[in-house]
Amino acid sequence: MSELTVASRYAKSLIDLAGEQKLVEEIKNDMDLFHHTLRVNPELKAVLANPIVSHPKKINILDEVFGKKVNKVTNAFFKLMINKSRGEVLYATAKEYVHQYDIMNNIVEARVVSATELSAANKEKLVADIKKATGGNIKLEAKVDPSLIGGFVLTVGDRQVDTSIAADLRKLKKEFAQGVN
Repeated sequence: MSELTVASRYAKSLIDLAGEQKLVEEIKNDMDLFHHTLRVNPELKAVLANPIVSHPKKINILDEVFGKKVNKVTNAFFKLMINKSRGEVLYATAKEYVHQYDIMNNIVEARVVSATELSAANKEKLVADIKKATGGNIKLEAKVDPSLIGGFVLTVGDRQVDTSIAADLRKLKKEFAQGVN
């Protein structure tokens, strides 16, 4: 079974439990913290996935790092996963929990990469346009990539709109190369 399938099942179980205890939002924040911490500390992620490191050692590490920062349900979930030898899917489970939370709350992730920093008014307009098209609440991530020269690349779900000058130049170059033959 793939890691994503396993992570999805554990995340679903955790979100169901959180719903019963009215802790969905709090545990979502815990999963955000956990996911971010492991993303910026790949060594911690590697330790949790390493079968040579004992379960008690992994639990102690998680208690030290997250013990007082997360809900007791989250702590119990971490211990359960470690004791079931599922430490290697904890990271993916946290990511999947947030994904399922977003679906449950009709939150759509959008990412825009632009050649220069977008103004607040441009971001608001973009969010309004995406909200109108999708009907969801928009979580926009904005990044800058000067190599685009101008324009932007917008990704919403599995769709992408590329209005960058760099993309236009690549397309023009391809057309010229085909026209030479």
